[in-house]
Amino acid sequence: MFGRRVEPGGHSETVPAPRPAPAGPGAPRTPPATGTDSAATPEASAPVLSKASQPPKKPEIVVDEASLDRLRARENRLDEIKVSVFNSLIEAIDLGQLSSLSADAVREEISDVINEIISMQDVVVNPQEQRQIITDICNDILGLGPLEPLLARDDIADIMVNGYDKVYIETKGKVELTTVKFRDNAQLMNVCQRIVSAVGRRVDEASPICDARLVDGSRVNVIVPPLALDGPTLTIRKFKKDKLTFDELIQFGSISPEGATILEVASAARCNILISGGTGSGKTTLLNCLTNYIDPAERVVTCEDAAELQLKNPHVVRLETRPPNLEGVGEITMRDLVRNCLRMRPERIIVGEVRGPEAFDLLQAMNTGHDGSMGTVHANNPREGISRLENMVAMGGFSLPPKATREQISSAISLIVQASRLRDGSRKIVQVTEVIGMEGDVVTLQDLMVFDYLDETSDGRIIGRHRATGIRPAFWDKARYFGLEDRLARALEKASD
Repeated sequence: MFGRRVEPGGHSETVPAPRPAPAGPGAPRTPPATGTDSAATPEASAPVLSKASQPPKKPEIVVDEASLDRLRARENRLDEIKVSVFNSLIEAIDLGQLSSLSADAVREEISDVINEIISMQDVVVNPQEQRQIITDICNDILGLGPLEPLLARDDIADIMVNGYDKVYIETKGKVELTTVKFRDNAQLMNVCQRIVSAVGRRVDEASPICDARLVDGSRVNVIVPPLALDGPTLTIRKFKKDKLTFDELIQFGSISPEGATILEVASAARCNILISGGTGSGKTTLLNCLTNYIDPAERVVTCEDAAELQLKNPHVVRLETRPPNLEGVGEITMRDLVRNCLRMRPERIIVGEVRGPEAFDLLQAMNTGHDGSMGTVHANNPREGISRLENMVAMGGFSLPPKATREQISSAISLIVQASRLRDGSRKIVQVTEVIGMEGDVVTLQDLMVFDYLDETSDGRIIGRHRATGIRPAFWDKARYFGLEDRLARALEKASD
């Protein structure tokens, strides 16, 4: 019900005593040991470091067990007060009337009632504790409880809840453990139910796996016991409040200005683009960036498992898959959506993630006049992306010769953009590869731009540069048809320098 903030630690630490400071100029000097004493104590013969060269002394960490006990007692007391105040609040307010008010008005009304309950129950709390009680109860009633402070931060990319007492976040490419905790697994399960029920889905022992989304489009995955052995596990792929653009990706070093221009031209010239990459490499972010250059007059239909794309285009139809109901019927798969959207007069089809037999229908659409369609696929490099598509077509039960499948892929896809998450946590576009055609039974690829590793800083940050290969793109004629030939030429020339 309520989150508990527990300071890390909880046990005393044995800290080595700091090294003695070197003697000052006025201090008496100790004569060096001689004979056998020198051999017995080798450190006596070691050279004495100067003050400038000596390592700085580490501050001594003293853990006071009595202070930790007082902190735990305070947290337990606040938890008991929250439960008591919450129960009184449920009896005092009319939830039906609150549903007609805005979120801010409801929060204000609840805060006033909580203040009255605290005064009537003669609860001894200081102003800071009272504000904390009000905030936690409001978050639990109106939001996602202890996760609300994390969701409010715009620098967090992922929130990973491994049971009620372990909440990890990813920020700046690094994963770290937070002090956020749920009261118990029951509170965590309530939060999971609240998330999935908001999109008409359910999660329980009969259906222990569920994909959902938050109001802002953040992707959510929930898996609960008996499949999750340590309690409910919740993973949130959180998106920034403002959709990223190529300008911001350039500032982050994810791509060069010239590389961004090449991709802008490819999107505006209605090239069929496949974005390849691993988990968390930024495929969806890149797909959002590419949609900024779609003509506003074009009709775009998106198909996703959990609607997370943030298209700003005026003429967009968003479709989402549906799992089966309790009786096991009513499921709408991604392939059903892709096949149906062909009857909706789309000019571009965007598939959030290609992961099954819908790959064949998407390739068919790309080959039958729906130029400019896009999708993402999990693969480590462009060549593997082609193989993954071939395997997914085979998953649909189509008895096509391998060469026929590869011919479909080579004629449908124009460009493969490879995104990667490097070992320093940064996300970069490492390859922009063009699909040329077939040579025998092999799909021919050519790199237009690659990322070259140059060096690494002392803190582990990777330094590199995006370099054009100097090859003229095969979509040059398309760029000329849309009047973008000069922009493409300038970008390629500058990137090759």
